[in-house]
Amino acid sequence: MITDPIADLLTRIRNAVKAKHSKTIVAYSKLKVAILEVLKKNKYIDDFKVIKVGNFDQIEISLNEAQLAIHLKRISKPGQRIYVKKGDLKPVLNGYGIGVISTPKGVMTTTDARKSGLGGELLCEVW
Repeated sequence: MITDPIADLLTRIRNAVKAKHSKTIVAYSKLKVAILEVLKKNKYIDDFKVIKVGNFDQIEISLNEAQLAIHLKRISKPGQRIYVKKGDLKPVLNGYGIGVISTPKGVMTTTDARKSGLGGELLCEVW
């Protein structure tokens, strides 16, 4: 049993990039798919698709071949949730990275949340 599935997703992507793999597979969840859509939109991964393995759904992630290193940092954890108001959203690495935030309108980058005037749970930072 995994206590923090989002941290597991980030670690699997980080390890696959370091090992120079082209793909990795993680367990399926709607939140993971939403995070991967944000990463795909910002070109940190190439693509992902939901596949059926036995009775369970899994996500196959195609990693960006040109990505030499990716830094994924989990911010909000199961033991300490981090919620951010719309006015407290800061750029990640002076705008060179993105923050992924879960808002009432869905999962999006902190830049999009700031433009929409939304706050929420800060899930992770990517650069």
